[in-house]
Amino acid sequence: MSKYHKVLIIGAGKIGSAIVQLLAESGFYQVTAADKARTFLGKLNDLDNVSTLQLDVAESGALSKALKGQDAVVSACSYDMSATIAQAALAEGCSYFDLTEDVAMTGAIKQIAVNAVAGQVFMPQCGLAPGFIGILAYHLAGKFERLESVKMRVGALPKYPSNRMMYNLTWSTDGLINEYCNLCEAIEHGERIDLIPLEGLECFSLDGVDYEAFNTSGGLGTLCETLQGRVEELTYKTVRYKGHQYLMQFLMQDLQLGVATRRPLLKQIFETSIPITKQDVVLVFVTVKGYRDGRLEQITDARKLYHQYRNGVHWSSIQLTTASSLCAILDLHFEKKLPGTGFVRQEDVDLVLFEANRFGQAYSKSTI
Repeated sequence: MSKYHKVLIIGAGKIGSAIVQLLAESGFYQVTAADKARTFLGKLNDLDNVSTLQLDVAESGALSKALKGQDAVVSACSYDMSATIAQAALAEGCSYFDLTEDVAMTGAIKQIAVNAVAGQVFMPQCGLAPGFIGILAYHLAGKFERLESVKMRVGALPKYPSNRMMYNLTWSTDGLINEYCNLCEAIEHGERIDLIPLEGLECFSLDGVDYEAFNTSGGLGTLCETLQGRVEELTYKTVRYKGHQYLMQFLMQDLQLGVATRRPLLKQIFETSIPITKQDVVLVFVTVKGYRDGRLEQITDARKLYHQYRNGVHWSSIQLTTASSLCAILDLHFEKKLPGTGFVRQEDVDLVLFEANRFGQAYSKSTI
């Protein structure tokens, strides 16, 4: 790749700042880190190949000005800003990437992408789930002549759970609430359906640890559309330690804190009562069943990824996996190893190329 690719990162929180650091360290990117809060930008000022910008996306004209001259923009802020940023990217002719798990927002970005100019792409859902999990699942599905089921399970968990929820905050609180409250896409008996969040409880053990999994929204990305007519069952569930789902149902459903008008209260409760942790583990578990050479077979890929210290800085696993996935996608885009124009899906990414990438290698050393 030629030096430098100019990328604007909007949102300098846990994930956004990690993306900035990874891209800056590579030596191939000129990064502008933008955030409404200057406090988030201060720690990024000393990085080579990084400039910072205090930016309010909602301020008239400010976003368009920030996008001028950029090759790509990454939305690492709240999902409800995604369409605004994507629309501005379309007008300025730069490519767009994000981490959203919101199904409706992804649909809006797909519509914006219809008007993309040559060489301009719009690629949402570039994190862990949706994101890498879709790349992995589609790769495994491609090994079968006829598919029966694709089961995708992902969890970002505290390594040392110590409360009754068996959980600590590791990810965006808005994103967490979104996943727990919105309807969940799936395919059952070959038909696309919507499932109720927090339902479909199942229990399993992996590497000597007991887990539970239940329906959550957004993790399938665009796979329902892609695999419809080709698979009998397609599901995505979030993994937690046993007992978590029961308490979430009590909060979301019995106390009705999942109702849209009460979600700000739920967010406040979470962020004032549940401590964050960087000592976490990400679990990725995909099982595909189908027919090969006329026989029914099953393939499973299970991975655990742990928090790490990099150059003296403590990175949580969810930080590293999410940021690494987005950065690998950027590399592959600029290397012209992805579709070159319009809407790009995660399943358009070749797993082998992803894992061979300098950023994607974060996923390749953890298979168990």
